[in-house]
Amino acid sequence: MKKFSLLLPIAAMIFVGCSTVKKVEVQVPPPPPVNILTNDVDSMSYALGVNVGNDFAKNIKSIPGGKSNIDLLIKGFATAMKGDTTLLTNDLAQSYFRDYLTKVQNKLNEQVKADGEKFMAENLKKEGIQVTPSGLQYIVLKSADGAKPLATDKVKVHYTGTLMDGKVFDSSVERGEPVEFALNQVIPGWSEGVQLMPVGSKFKFFIPSNLGYGEQGVPQAGIPPFSPLTFEVELLDIIKEQPAPVVEEVKPAAVTKKSTKKK
Repeated sequence: MKKFSLLLPIAAMIFVGCSTVKKVEVQVPPPPPVNILTNDVDSMSYALGVNVGNDFAKNIKSIPGGKSNIDLLIKGFATAMKGDTTLLTNDLAQSYFRDYLTKVQNKLNEQVKADGEKFMAENLKKEGIQVTPSGLQYIVLKSADGAKPLATDKVKVHYTGTLMDGKVFDSSVERGEPVEFALNQVIPGWSEGVQLMPVGSKFKFFIPSNLGYGEQGVPQAGIPPFSPLTFEVELLDIIKEQPAPVVEEVKPAAVTKKSTKKK
């Protein structure tokens, strides 16, 4: 019994010693990737898929609404590539796509229109804002005593145009060069507003969408449909058209016939 009692502490020491030994984890390398590019055609096909996929990933962000189901997009792409029209024909697919774009765009337009009306209403409450019967709002930033242009005049101006969020969409100031244009060839808000300005003055105009680009907007310039516009305009000069010089009619010289005498 004594021998057994002596063995117990030894066994306990061995057990404790084993429990303190750190475990060494063996890192198992991942399996090598499956090589699917076994020949030139496979390599080209995969590379083409990567290129198309990258372009799609960039362009799909511009779809109104900004949402899409990538898995179904890939599935539809694959079935179309294989000529499978079981679920959707090409015509029906285009119809679905057009209807979706129209629906989402109309919803976005309604929101922009509502936001624009709110923007103009809130802006009218600001100190110094004046408004014309058409709804054009403006504030005088710098007064002057120069002549005012007529609707048929050509003017020289510096300007900066911004959207409701303050984003600049066009600026002659940033380009460092003023522009010239006839007041009967611009949007109604510009034509009406600049006629209020004496040469040398600077105004800030708040143009409602019906006096701007209306329900069409200018997508290529980043101007949404129904968007109100803000312009800071400095009238530099009125350019009067010079009358065309009078050109005197040149009469042709008299033609004399040479006498032909027989020898």
